[in-house]
Amino acid sequence: MKCENCNNSQATVHLTEIKAGKKIEKHLCEACASQIEGIGAAVKGHQPINELLTNFVMAHSGLAKEQVANCEDCGMSWAEFRQSGLLGCANDYKVFERELAPLIQRAHEGATHHIGKVPSRGQPVGVPARRRTVDMDRLRKDLARAVEAEDYERAAKIRDQIRLADQE
Repeated sequence: MKCENCNNSQATVHLTEIKAGKKIEKHLCEACASQIEGIGAAVKGHQPINELLTNFVMAHSGLAKEQVANCEDCGMSWAEFRQSGLLGCANDYKVFERELAPLIQRAHEGATHHIGKVPSRGQPVGVPARRRTVDMDRLRKDLARAVEAEDYERAAKIRDQIRLADQE
């Protein structure tokens, strides 16, 4: 990311201000940041730890820094996402799909696709719709694994559980 002030050097100082309830971010190089009153003395020639780690991983993974994808729409890099935890635009989901998939799976207990909402009508009393949907998905996956393993007795039991659940 280039410095927002001079647009020449790499932005290494990232400032966040909240004015009138709005978050304002500034990304500056060390030279421009040192000219801002109250910050100049605090700016030192150091790199944030996550940038050091990113550089280390890139150097030892065989990937050149140029090979790391940046979003064409908003210019966000994977390192910037890791630092802020926020994506810049909808296109980032496509650009960082390979890197985001494991994070999404961990956050959603292995799921990578949105299932949607299930209406509460027709649900057994006391069973939330989301839990029932997850249970049905788990049963269907178990059924597929049992058939693949040619464990037909287990597959028949799971099939019966699915039929029983569909009738409720």
